[in-house]
Amino acid sequence: MFSTPKQSSNGALTVSCRQLNLRYKLYGRIYTAILPPLQYGHLVFLHQVLDFNRPRANSPTFKLSQRPSFRYSDTRFIEVITEKYMADAARPQIRGRFTSCELVRREELTEDLVKFWIKPAQDYVFKPGQYCTIGVGGIERPYSISSSPDEEDIELFIEIVPVEHGGHLTPLLDHQQVGAEMTLRPRAKGIFILQPQFKHHIFVGTVTGVVPYISMLRKFLNDPSWPEPADGIEREDYTFHVLEGASYLDEFGYDEELNELADKHDFISFYPSVSRPTEERNASWAGAKGRINLLVEDYLEKLGIDPKETCVYACGHPQMIEDVGERMENTD
Repeated sequence: MFSTPKQSSNGALTVSCRQLNLRYKLYGRIYTAILPPLQYGHLVFLHQVLDFNRPRANSPTFKLSQRPSFRYSDTRFIEVITEKYMADAARPQIRGRFTSCELVRREELTEDLVKFWIKPAQDYVFKPGQYCTIGVGGIERPYSISSSPDEEDIELFIEIVPVEHGGHLTPLLDHQQVGAEMTLRPRAKGIFILQPQFKHHIFVGTVTGVVPYISMLRKFLNDPSWPEPADGIEREDYTFHVLEGASYLDEFGYDEELNELADKHDFISFYPSVSRPTEERNASWAGAKGRINLLVEDYLEKLGIDPKETCVYACGHPQMIEDVGERMENTD
């Protein structure tokens, strides 16, 4: 157990697993703690929260006997003085080239959903549907980009995953305020991009899984030269159908934008559905109900479009992606 002063104003940090001796300073006073090395992701997170000095190359490595758990409040006042026996795996590893970006805007949608706008320190090139890799204190993670490549800032829509549920970077991101600097890999990656050889594009997503589709739609509307149509296809032939699922109605991060686009353009449609319609949080919901992966086939049947001219995309919850893939597997 991590020994902290019994002062309610200090907040709390508790850790469970194997032993590591540590001295730290809190509000100017020095305390002794017994701190265990955690499994890689959790240990890296704690490394950042406590601002540890990086471990030496000859530090011993420990194995875990159980999954760690810990919570924290205002850790900005914690300063580590000395440490002993930090596991090698704790050292953040950033290899290769990277640049930086500045957080220029943030918007909280719910307790665990937030939008970030970051400004790269240098020119950043990406294709709609690709992802960028950002980091804080050596912890990195890729996030799909919702902005169009022609926008000034990079827009991200991120789910904050608690530490106890495996979140490593997002709890740190949640504490970043406007003006904060983060690392940014200089190259965007990903092959989840628009397939221009198809006329009809079915975008299936759950919550943050809608992000790459937003980027594609914005680019299509902002750039008359994109995409370059395949042989036999005119730009006017393209249609886009966004099918988005969420547990709750307030998790649709781009519903206003998508509804507006669908009202304005007859080649764009938006079909949202909530999977928990009977819960109080969805009391005002009057739209479709059910898991979105279970509604895709009926939606396609009602569209009456040629399967050979149609591409179905799936992004979001892994089980949803797998199920949609299985349902589409035997189609033409």
